[in-house]
Formats: sequence, C-alpha cells, structure tokens
Amino acid sequence: MDLALRALNRFGLGARPGERRAISDSRGWLKAQLDGGAPSFPSTETPSAVAIGDALRRLRQPGQKSEQERREARRGVVDLAGAEARSGLEARIGSDRPFVERLVAFWSNHLCVSAAAKILVAPLAGSYERAVIRPHVLGRFEDMVLASAKHPAMLAYLDNFQSIGPSSPGARATQRNGGARRGLNENYARELLELHTLGVTGGYTQEDVQALARILTGWTIDGIGGPGSRFAPGGPPRPGRGGTGVVRRVRTEQGGAIGFAFREMLHEPGTKTLLKARYDEEGLAEGEHAVRALCRHPSTAQFVAAKLASHFVSDDPPAAAVDRLARAFRSSDGDLKVMARALVDEPEAWRDDARKFRTPQDWFVAVMRAFGSNEVSPNAPALLRQLRQPLWSPPSPKGFGDAMQEWADPDSLLNRGELSRTLSRLPSLGALEPGSLLDVVDVPSANPLHALVADTSIPARERVALVIAGPAFQWR
Repeated sequence: MDLALRALNRFGLGARPGERRAISDSRGWLKAQLDGGAPSFPSTETPSAVAIGDALRRLRQPGQKSEQERREARRGVVDLAGAEARSGLEARIGSDRPFVERLVAFWSNHLCVSAAAKILVAPLAGSYERAVIRPHVLGRFEDMVLASAKHPAMLAYLDNFQSIGPSSPGARATQRNGGARRGLNENYARELLELHTLGVTGGYTQEDVQALARILTGWTIDGIGGPGSRFAPGGPPRPGRGGTGVVRRVRTEQGGAIGFAFREMLHEPGTKTLLKARYDEEGLAEGEHAVRALCRHPSTAQFVAAKLASHFVSDDPPAAAVDRLARAFRSSDGDLKVMARALVDEPEAWRDDARKFRTPQDWFVAVMRAFGSNEVSPNAPALLRQLRQPLWSPPSPKGFGDAMQEWADPDSLLNRGELSRTLSRLPSLGALEPGSLLDVVDVPSANPLHALVADTSIPARERVALVIAGPAFQWR
C-alpha cells in the first residue's frame, strides 16, 4: 500500500499526477490541512443572497400570474441552483486542502438538505453549505447543528418553518379570524433526533419527538411571507410572561436576503420534557438549549463516530475504531478538529485490506483531479444526475449512502464506463499522457494496468477511458 495515495484518495478527494511524490509524511500532510481555519470558497460566480431571496419571492408571489410568468420564475430559481452546484463542484475539484474539503462534503451529507425535494430549497443548498458547514467544519458539532437548524434551507426542507404551536397566540388568532387550522409539524424534530444527533437507537420516544417539535415552534423563515409573517413586527404580550410580543429576528443576510426569524407568536407556551429533561418556556433560548443538549448526549457521540468510521475506514468498521472515535468526541465536547485528527491517527483506516468504494460524486471529482482540472463545465451537474448522485440532492433526509452495495450495481458501473469515454474526449485533455494516471492509483507493478497504459496500439484517449472506468480507479 502506498501511504501517500491512501492519504490523497481515502482522506482526500483524489490524487493529482505527481502529487504523491511531494508527500513524505502522509499523516502529517493530512493534519497540516486542519490548521488555518475554515476552508475558503474560491468561486466568484456564486449567486448573491439578495438574488436568491428575490428569485424565491418571485416564485412565491401571491396573486394571478400567467403561465409564462410562472415558468420564468421557476427558471430563475433553477438557474441559480445550477450556478450554485457548479461553484460547489469547483470548490471540491480545485481544493488544495482536500482532506478538509472531504470533511465539508461529509458533514453536508450528514446534515443534508435536498435541492431535488423542494423548489424552495434548490437555490439555498449552496448557501447552506457555505453558511452552515464550512464555518464549523473544524469547530464544534453543536454549533454546526444549531446553524443548520436556523438556516432557511433546513427550515424549508423539513418543514419547521410551517410548524405552529397548537396553543400559541398565533394559532388562536388565526382560528378566531376564520383562517385554516395549522399546527405542529414533527418532521424536523424527528430527523434531528434520528439522523443528526442520537440515531435511531439513541433512546428517544415518540413523546420526545413531539416535545422537541413544540420546543422548536416559532423557528421560521423571514423574508418570504411564511407562517406568522402577518404578525410582524409585533403582537400582544404573552400571558404571564411580561413580554412585549415583539418578534425577534436573526437575519442571515441584509437587504433582500431571506433568513431566520423566531416568532414568539407561533411558539408553543408552557414547559416541555425532552429525554427526561425539563425545558421552561424561554422562547428562542429554549430551542437552543435543547439542540445543544442533544449534541452532547452520549448516544450522539456513538452515532456520529460510527458514521465517520464507516466513511473513512470501511463499510462495516471495527467496533474498536468506533469506540475510539466516540471517546474523542466525548472528551473534546464534539470538537470536529479533534475528531479529524483522531481519524488520521485511526490505525484501521491505514490497513491494506481497508477499502472504500467511490460514490459517483467521489469518482467524478477524483477523475477531474487526476486530469489536473480546476474548472467545472456547465454540464457537470447533469453528469452527476446521470450517475444518480447530483450535488445536494439526496433522495431522503438520510442523505446519500456510501457503502459499496449502494453504488456497485451493473447500471451504475455501466454509467461510469459510458461517461469515461465522454470525459476522455474533453478538449482540454489533448496533451494528457495516459501513463500519468498510474500516478494516482495504487496498483502493484505486476498489475496488467501498466501494460494496458503502455500499449500504443490503443488510442491515447481510449487508454485514459479504460483507466478511469477500470477497477483500480473505483476505490479510494
């Protein structure tokens, strides 16, 4: 096993030709990437927050609109989503801190939103990764989860912006005025417990789901006319609270951007009990305390450790590896930089027989890096759709899986083979020497791939296609 290639491919996003020869200390190279703060986002073509907000308001604008106006509004949102996806791919392909960039992709998938699920989420998915994942990827887990809970993309994806306390002043006022009855939405609370923190076996009950949903009522989106917006900026005082009834807002952007708002009028009154802990009525702080407590729960440490081990070690990681990572999580209070260092030090990740099959996104990014590319063509997001793993578009809140059984089926492999021919014909690859690709895959000198690459009777572009479609390139 070539340790430099293990670092570049398993922990990173794919080796570039010649890159492994510059790495003398594989673990040290990985750990050095953890210094320097949050990873930058290099793209200058990212849509502005104001442009996204304006596009979503046009899409949701009430009143009569012609079919043409509706199509144009939808097209505007789709175009923004496409620009975001190209920028996100460009960040992965061009990164000079590929270990950290892989961590961004991992946590973005763990706390996932889906651009394919709802048109409202589509243009927000890129800003979600920039605002929620990148700033916290080397920080504390609970800060990342709390930022996720407040981002418009998550609030829209799992419907929390529509959740209203059944006994809240807003619900009662709506009913008095003859409005449609709207109440509690448990979607986000359930996924926060099951998929983001404790895990399905983490010890919570349906009563806990309902309690958490009540705690998080009033957490909504500001700037798109969602539930409770007609009560802004004020309302009657809450009984027994001595409050003013004024809506408390936290805007993620200024101007025409949309952001997070806590609307007291929609918050369920009274105390709640979650996982046997009592939460007094504290408005926004009530939910913040609950989210942080979930992130510090022992079950969260075990669940997060198992998922990290599955991604960086093997589909079925040894229990000892999971336990070591869980101890690192608990002892550091969920410090994700400490967790990243523990991954690098995990001996099971460096075993010869530890293998991970590349997901379609992994494969595509690794191909582009092997080609020495730093740019993304306009049709790159469409290629990922063809591979069944478009960026930020998992089929469920569980996120994309990364086990071999999910991606090594005949149809998936055939798609990779067909796309390999397409990619090998890119105009920019005219001068690519097929032999340079042997520098990015870990194969012994006796492997037939060496003879194939050297066979000049096969056109150079065909040899390139055979390498990136072949068995050696499917593993990281």
